[in-house]
Amino acid sequence: MYVNLAILAVFIFLYSVISGRLDRTVFNGAIVFTAFGLVFGPLGFGFLNLNVDAEGLSTLAELTLALVLFTDAANANLSELKHSFRIPQKLLLIGLPLTILLGFLAGVLVFDGLGLLEIAIIATMLAPTDAALGKAVVTNEAVPSNIREGLNVESGLNDGICVPILFIFLAFTTNTSGEGSSSMLALRLVGEAIGIGAAIGAGLTFLGVRILGRCANLGWVTNSWQQLPVPALAVTCFAVAQWLGGSGFIACFVGGLLFGGLEKQHKFKLLLAAEGTGDTLALITWVVFGAAVVGQSLGSLSWQVVIYALLSLTIVRMLPVFLALSGMNLRTDEKLFMGWFGPRGLASIVFGVIVLNEHLSGGGTISITVVCTILLSVIAHGLSANPLVAALGARVKGSFL
Repeated sequence: MYVNLAILAVFIFLYSVISGRLDRTVFNGAIVFTAFGLVFGPLGFGFLNLNVDAEGLSTLAELTLALVLFTDAANANLSELKHSFRIPQKLLLIGLPLTILLGFLAGVLVFDGLGLLEIAIIATMLAPTDAALGKAVVTNEAVPSNIREGLNVESGLNDGICVPILFIFLAFTTNTSGEGSSSMLALRLVGEAIGIGAAIGAGLTFLGVRILGRCANLGWVTNSWQQLPVPALAVTCFAVAQWLGGSGFIACFVGGLLFGGLEKQHKFKLLLAAEGTGDTLALITWVVFGAAVVGQSLGSLSWQVVIYALLSLTIVRMLPVFLALSGMNLRTDEKLFMGWFGPRGLASIVFGVIVLNEHLSGGGTISITVVCTILLSVIAHGLSANPLVAALGARVKGSFL
C-alpha cells in the first residue's frame, strides 16, 4: 500500500509543478496519466499494483465525472449559450440518436458473434462524449465561444440521456420486460432520468447557494473551509439523484449551470478547489485505468475490436455531427472539428461496469471494445487537441482580418 501511495504522490507532485508546461504540448492530461499507469503497472515495471475492482473503478469514475460536469457547467458562458443553444440542441436531439444508430449499423457489419441487442448496447455505451477528456478544448479561448459552449453542453447532457437508453437495451437483453411494455418502459426511464436529475440538481443547488451566501455574510465560513462547499454540493447532487432514480450526471450539469448563474461574485474562487479536486480524481482514475485495465486487456484485442473502435471515433461520431449541424452558420472545418472532438472516457467506463455486472454472453467482447475505444480516444484526442485548436484559432482569426 505504501509503495503505491508513494508512487502516486510523487507523480501527482511532479505533474502539478510542470502541468502548465505540459498543457502547451501534445503530451498532457489523460494521455500522460494513462501512460504512467501502463508503464509503472504490472505490464511495465510492476512497481504500481493497484487492486481496484470494477465497482471501485466505476465509483472513482462517477465521482470524477460528477465534479467535472458541475464545474464545467458553472464556468459556462450563459450569455453565449443563449445565442448558440441550437448547436447543443441539434447535437443532442439529432446527432446523438444518429450516432447510436450508425454505431449499431457498424457493429452489425463488424461483429458476427454478438446479438443485435448486444451491439445496440455497445453503440449506446460509446455514444456519450467525455467532459474530462474534452476539457482542453472547451476551456481554450482560441476555440470560438459558440463551439466551446456547444461541446460543453453536449458532453454535460449526453451521458445522462444515454443512461436510460442503456437500461432499456439491458432490460430487453435480460428479458425483464415484455414487448408490449417497451414504449412505456422507454418513456418512463428517460423521463425519470432527465426529470428527476434536473429537479434534484436545480433544487439542491438553489438551496446550497442560499445557505452558503447567508453563512458567508454572517462571517461563519472560514478561508480553509470555503474550499469544500462546491465539491460537497456536486457530490450531493449526484448521489441524491442516483438514489431517487434520476441521472446524477444531469443533476450535476444542471446544478452547475444554476450555480454559475446565481453565484457570480465569488464563483471563481469557490470553484477553484472543486476544479483541483476533479483534476486530482481524474489523474488517479486514468492511472488506475492504465495500470489495472489496459494492461490486462491488450492481450484480448482482435481486429474486429480495433476496427470498430476506429469507426466509433471517426465516421460513427463525425458523420452524425456534420449532418446534425447542417443549416447552421458554421464552416465545414468547424463542423469537422466538433465531430472529431467527441472523446470517450469516464462515462463509457461507468457504462462498462454496469454491463459487466449483467454477465451477458458477449460481455467479454463488449468490455474489450469499450476499453480499446477509450484507449485510442485518450491517445488520438490527447495528441491532436492543441495542434487542431491552434489551427482552428488561426483560421478563425484570419477570417476576421
